[in-house]
Amino acid sequence: MNDSVRIGVIGAGIMGERHCRVCANLPRVTLVGIADLDTKRGSMIAERYATTYFPNHRDLLPELDAVTIAASTPAHYVLAAECLEQGVHVLVEKPITETVAQAEQLVQLAEAKELVLQVGHIERFNPAFVELKHVTEGLRLISVNMHRLSPFDTSNTDVDVVRDLMIHDLDLALGLVGAAPETLQAWGRTLHTKAIDHAVAHLSYTDGPIVMAFASRITEQKVRKIEVIAEGAYIEADLLNKSVLVHRRTLPEYLNGHNTTKYRQESIIERIHVPMYEPLMLELKHFTDCVREGTPPQVSGIDGLHALALAEQVAEQIVDGRK
Repeated sequence: MNDSVRIGVIGAGIMGERHCRVCANLPRVTLVGIADLDTKRGSMIAERYATTYFPNHRDLLPELDAVTIAASTPAHYVLAAECLEQGVHVLVEKPITETVAQAEQLVQLAEAKELVLQVGHIERFNPAFVELKHVTEGLRLISVNMHRLSPFDTSNTDVDVVRDLMIHDLDLALGLVGAAPETLQAWGRTLHTKAIDHAVAHLSYTDGPIVMAFASRITEQKVRKIEVIAEGAYIEADLLNKSVLVHRRTLPEYLNGHNTTKYRQESIIERIHVPMYEPLMLELKHFTDCVREGTPPQVSGIDGLHALALAEQVAEQIVDGRK
């Protein structure tokens, strides 16, 4: 491959436009075009980012080394499979597919074709989560609480809230703990759609932490937070505002000039430096680097498969419990 990765985008929705914006500005990347069935929207995005609009994605594929798929979830499997069959490296937005069986087939196809298959679990590239992993490395984790809340009008209603929002935190939990949970309990409510709109999942490990994941698309406030209780530390990570605080209990005494106690400090708060990088830029740069260098992605098809499998278990348990 020559130095510049020729990339295309399938899907001209909100996420597809973001992909175009970032790809148009990445070094050693050429944004060849965007494909979408909506001619008006696709043409507008193409003009905005100085690229070419393709009404049919099949006409775009022969021009590409790599593609990002930001279409609706039901279209992920067919589109990704077509791209891989044509020898094009793929980044597909989460969830990787609608079903675990489809995800397994995509993983096998990418391996057979020796192509990069990356899944858009963008929070893995969030600088706040990256720093959280650094802080918790080597600590004994006791409890992890994850909150991902959104107003209904900003949510993706192609899928339930588990596959739309909670799947991010399920993926992060798998990344933090490094294993699938041994036990799982889940509860949910339906309000604005026929699917689950509000969900709570409890994941437990015999020799690991208790993980509680809260996901809702019916709140009036957007929240993306992780709280970690570890041996010797309480850690707060705000993924939205890119901050990490570490609380530690300590009892130093500060003396005055007469060697008597002036005051006593009961705890300290460490404010961890979090670089202000855009997660999507880091994600797409990583993808194109993997394509260029032939290296495996940080969030592989197998990672997307594991996150989807866990999300399916959560959703199934909620439905079974309501029955």
